[in-house]
Amino acid sequence: MHGKPDVVLFAHGSRDPRWAEPFERLRDKLIAQRPDAGVRLAFLELMTPNLADAVADLVSQGSNNITVVPVFLGQGGHVRRDLPVLVDACRAAHPGVELQVSAAVGEDDTVLDALARYCASELDKR
Repeated sequence: MHGKPDVVLFAHGSRDPRWAEPFERLRDKLIAQRPDAGVRLAFLELMTPNLADAVADLVSQGSNNITVVPVFLGQGGHVRRDLPVLVDACRAAHPGVELQVSAAVGEDDTVLDALARYCASELDKR
């Protein structure tokens, strides 16, 4: 079963609401690049919506093909242990939905290259 491609950007969360601002900008940039996709932001803890709510929202909009993109620099404990449990619960709640999980964004060389360019540009300011 393949429907329109939808995505949940999955981040950690924080008590400080300003912490979410770059993730909200990322969501908005992705929406601008892919207006055909449903894009939601979800948090592991301390912020809303959580993953289950973000997935349920997309499903209520007719989604049946969702990719969860962990917006983490690495595949640490939250991505390796916590996220699979949350995704399994979403799959159980929505058995007709294809739910994939990508690698953490920081595991991708294009992301690391962009970060290296940023750090190099900071050095060039000196």
